[in-house]
Amino acid sequence: MLKSTTTSTDGYRTVSRIQGSELAIDARTEDDPSPTETLLASYASCYTVALRIGARQRDIDGLGCIEIDAEADRGDENDLEAVRFTVIVETDASDETLQAVVDRANDLCHVHDAIREELRADVSIHGDGF
Repeated sequence: MLKSTTTSTDGYRTVSRIQGSELAIDARTEDDPSPTETLLASYASCYTVALRIGARQRDIDGLGCIEIDAEADRGDENDLEAVRFTVIVETDASDETLQAVVDRANDLCHVHDAIREELRADVSIHGDGF
């Protein structure tokens, strides 16, 4: 079972307690990330793990360092309209191999599964990046 406790004492700022850590989120200031920014970061974090597992399942020795530049577009009502990941990995694997890792990561990432299909990240991956 997953569990967190989120508290808001005033305004739009919340503090969530997750496994002994605290995460402050604020929808109206730049002092803390917004709910949408934390969703984007959570998605990218989960996707990083999925890439590593996908690589291992595809018998790739390792991806080395992984960096995901995550971007999201918002519509007129401030709703998310599109998500894009530009993934840079240290390994010099072929484009075909890296695409197979992405395909598997799409199946493995729990956040990817939880997001509406039209908002799932459009992923581009590039090797030999560090």
